[in-house]
Amino acid sequence: MRLKILSLKGAEYDGEIKGLNVKTGAGEITVLDRHLPIIADLKKGTAIIFETEGKKEIKISGGFLEMSRDNVLTLLVD
Repeated sequence: MRLKILSLKGAEYDGEIKGLNVKTGAGEITVLDRHLPIIADLKKGTAIIFETEGKKEIKISGGFLEMSRDNVLTLLVD
């Protein structure tokens, strides 16, 4: 699936990933390829991006997450 992380500064990340783990208002979730469409609020914490070769961690202070029907995961972060 494709991940886009956008902030007021611009695009922070844009690429193909295997999964993403983040903290939301409802608790911690992991979004994998072909996940059902979802919209969630993001809480302060670390977003863990599971890439093809390893993982990457990005600190976020809040925002929103949207998984679309076309398998694109978008994070709008502070």
